[in-house]
Amino acid sequence: MSDAVQQLETVKARIAAAEREASRQADAVTLVAVSKTFDADAIRPVLAAGQRVFGENRVQEAQGKWPALRLEFPGIELHLIGPLQSNKAKEAVALFDVIETVDREKIASELAKEITRQGKAPRLYVQVNTGSEPQKAGIEPKEAVAFVKRCRDVHGLVIEGLMCIPPADENPGPHFALLEKLAREAGLEKLSMGMSGDYELAVAFGASSVRVGSAIFGHR
Repeated sequence: MSDAVQQLETVKARIAAAEREASRQADAVTLVAVSKTFDADAIRPVLAAGQRVFGENRVQEAQGKWPALRLEFPGIELHLIGPLQSNKAKEAVALFDVIETVDREKIASELAKEITRQGKAPRLYVQVNTGSEPQKAGIEPKEAVAFVKRCRDVHGLVIEGLMCIPPADENPGPHFALLEKLAREAGLEKLSMGMSGDYELAVAFGASSVRVGSAIFGHR
């Protein structure tokens, strides 16, 4: 068994324990295995072990490895979890099942056009910059609920949930609590939050999916 497969099993067991600890239903939380920067050979053992949900940061990198892997392994669900440039909306809609980084009007508009043009409907999340960090993507928390409404009413998009990446040097708990509050206000049930260092805490705060990379694949 490869290191990555062993680490995958450990992460899955810890998620299950966190669900029990939080009195949540078993399998309430989806594990998104973050495979960015890892090549197809590194990913195959994890696919062979049964993992089917993966996250990638860049459209171009994902285009280079996932079409072939999808032919080998049926049932893959691919999430875009990195910032999306408007000129990549066409490729993103074609390739990804879930786009978690809708964060501004231009992206919403371009996605709406491509969804109509391609007849595909990837599930969409709005990314919230819960720490208001200038270098980080995501809409400001105070604008998030209104933006979700505009995505629906102006652009005709179906928004499934919210996503956040808390500041690296802060306690993530308040950020997870803020995301859950905003989702409730926006009438959304899905929360993509929690990464390798804090996914168990995210489960306690109501995450519906966690994005775990280095705890499975090791450090890049």
